[in-house]
Amino acid sequence: MKWRVILECDQETGDWAVWCPELPGCVSCGETEEAALTNILEAIELYLEPSEIQLNSEAIVREVTV
Repeated sequence: MKWRVILECDQETGDWAVWCPELPGCVSCGETEEAALTNILEAIELYLEPSEIQLNSEAIVREVTV
């Protein structure tokens, strides 16, 4: 799956900030553009990784397609 990422260089430090606009809060950085891209790949993988949730016994789980 392909995701858009936005890279911006900090003019003061020379470090790179990177984020994925389709995944709110999925951000990373790196000292180089290449490092920032490597780091955002890991951030996206972690963002999309399913996590366990605790539900009470009466909860009903459904899936929807958008």
